[in-house]
Amino acid sequence: MDPTDLIWMNGDFVAWEDAKVHVLTHGLHYGTGVFEGVRCYETELGPAVFRNAEHVERLLRSAELYYMPVPYSAEQIRAATLELVARNGLSSCYIRPIIYRGYGSMGLNPLEAPVDVTIACWEWATYLGEEGQRSGIRAKVSSWRRISPDSLIPQAKASGQYLNSVLAKIESLKAGYAEAILLDDHGYVCEGTGENIYVIREGEIATPGQSNSILDGISRRSVIQIARDLGYTVTERDVGRAELYLADEVFMSGTAAELVPVVEIDDHRIGSGSPGEITRVMQASFDDAIHGRSERYREWLDVVTPRDLETPAGEAGAAAQRITGATG
Repeated sequence: MDPTDLIWMNGDFVAWEDAKVHVLTHGLHYGTGVFEGVRCYETELGPAVFRNAEHVERLLRSAELYYMPVPYSAEQIRAATLELVARNGLSSCYIRPIIYRGYGSMGLNPLEAPVDVTIACWEWATYLGEEGQRSGIRAKVSSWRRISPDSLIPQAKASGQYLNSVLAKIESLKAGYAEAILLDDHGYVCEGTGENIYVIREGEIATPGQSNSILDGISRRSVIQIARDLGYTVTERDVGRAELYLADEVFMSGTAAELVPVVEIDDHRIGSGSPGEITRVMQASFDDAIHGRSERYREWLDVVTPRDLETPAGEAGAAAQRITGATG
């Protein structure tokens, strides 16, 4: 990881090396945090954060689901993100906002612990590698199932829940694959460790739906809209494991991974064993959207402008009351 100059913490910009938390931070011990993965891309309009408002909305929704009252508005977090990118002088980067229960109390009741908000950004290449994007990746169906909605909240992007993905990821890497595919608690295809998944057969695209314990990915929403705009039929439904092996094409999408073909699953070659035609069309169209080359999707871009440097550091949070007590 290449450090940048500044990180935004609770309304202030602090040096990267000074962005620290106490070892008794509640979120460190119990996973009481929610986060987002966001990307900023270099475009002809300037650096632009892809679907910034939607990411902030989901971040705050995840916090609400875990009873974390956030002392900043959506607009304050959005503005802080743009200012952070501008202050760090980045034309493209990965952005990680996180809301977590901080230092102040211990035990399984988190309601007395403060709610802290941090945003960091740094340059980070695509998660599954440029070669994976070009030639496709090999994946395996994990022995670990995706967390059940009876136990946690799959639709929330919560820190502690990602131990589920960590186990699946390690298993796949140790077995020689680039990624894992998790099934839901009913045995249907769910998602990758950090990506949504799509199965193509006879020209139609199928993807697991909300009832399959997926995270409703921002990239997923974008991919579905782009596919339908291109005239493809996209169906959100239960997808059986065997459908992965019988597919003509399979691909995944996520903020960190972007859009990546899957050419082999459990040692079954998918289609021809190379990225398929529809996957390539989708990949190119998605790439045009995130880099601002498609006029149709320009509204998805939150452009970083010189104005974002004009706000005094910390102004976005100066008037916010720090919430340290119970939610009530």
